[in-house]
Amino acid sequence: MAFRQALQLAACGLAGGSAAVLFSAVAVGKPRGGGDAEPRVVEPPAWAGAAHPGPGVWNPNWDRREPLSLVNLRKRHSGSGDEDLASRIDNYKAKATRHIFLIRHSQYHTDAPREKDRTLTPLGREQAELTGLRLASLGLKFNKIVHSSMTRAVETTDIISKHLPGVSTVSTDLLREGAPIEPDPPVSHWKPEAVQYYEDGARIEAAFRNYIHRADVKQQEDSYEIFICHANVIRYIVCRALQFPPEGWLRLSLNNGSITHLVVRPDGCVALRALGDTGFMPPDKISRS
Repeated sequence: MAFRQALQLAACGLAGGSAAVLFSAVAVGKPRGGGDAEPRVVEPPAWAGAAHPGPGVWNPNWDRREPLSLVNLRKRHSGSGDEDLASRIDNYKAKATRHIFLIRHSQYHTDAPREKDRTLTPLGREQAELTGLRLASLGLKFNKIVHSSMTRAVETTDIISKHLPGVSTVSTDLLREGAPIEPDPPVSHWKPEAVQYYEDGARIEAAFRNYIHRADVKQQEDSYEIFICHANVIRYIVCRALQFPPEGWLRLSLNNGSITHLVVRPDGCVALRALGDTGFMPPDKISRS
């Protein structure tokens, strides 16, 4: 059922080549062993709300910014007529497109005992330089860089921002790495404590709601925004934005310094133009740690 949902959602803007990757990330079915075991069902935590309304259903108000939902209900039924309602709805329609670039931090020292000591490796610094050069080569007028407050994300931002002079940077704790939601199917190599899903999950969901949405009605021109953070955060955001089952986030894979490009159109439709792109890096510079 989830696979059929992915096929229907693709019509709302999923870019061609990425479809196969993401379809495989959400296809959930019975085990291949031929038994009668039912697929495992993971109930989303209360803070996640209705992440996806049901099989084959695209929720146009996923970001709570669908124009009709913003019109005051009492005024809507005041008998002022359809023309007045249409005019007021038009006042709530977004006019610009948001281009959101999600960058995973570069390779870092994973064996350091303290977070502040988990600095970038020499390779990681090279990766950040290559990512910065790639972003600069796009010739876009970037509006801002928002980055995680963790050391590896801060250092990645410092290097990338040198290639984008004049673009402001903002640090936030919301984008710090964590465990967004229990993955389905489960994995054996990574089993955080249940409380971590509760604490990190609420924060990462808050980051999604705060940063991923259609443009404000006052925004007149298309925007190009960079978010430098972590693999778990990016994978979860992609699933939520495309309204794929968020439990499938761990089935997506992202290289260090990779670029993921989401487009949020004025009508709320979301397209994925790139997922974990590192094609601009030489093969010997690519890592996934």
